[in-house]
Amino acid sequence: MKKAAPAKKKATPARKAVPQSELLTRILASLDDDKAENIVTVNLEGRSALCDAAVIASGRSSRHVAAMAEHLGRRLKEAGYGTRPVSGATQGDWALVDAGDVIVHLFRPEVRDYYDLEGMWSVGGRK
Repeated sequence: MKKAAPAKKKATPARKAVPQSELLTRILASLDDDKAENIVTVNLEGRSALCDAAVIASGRSSRHVAAMAEHLGRRLKEAGYGTRPVSGATQGDWALVDAGDVIVHLFRPEVRDYYDLEGMWSVGGRK
């Protein structure tokens, strides 16, 4: 008697593996579309276990910061990156979008100056 071949498992669609540079390009385009100000990209490869890059940008108001965070999360989901965690968008002082290899920090200008993440990572000669 011949044994039947084992049933093949259905392949589950994997999220597309996209190079970080394409992810970063999408993030920067979204922020540019939403009129983000003072956009800075920080290369953290080899400097952080959390991510390979951080993007820091400012919005003109709490509402602007919240809208940029929500739009970015939605655009990344629509582009196939899955649902991305968005923190702080309800208050709008500092919103964070975790895009995996890239973490995006969106601030009101005064809050950005107070926390000075660029200075922490020594970006552009800031102390």
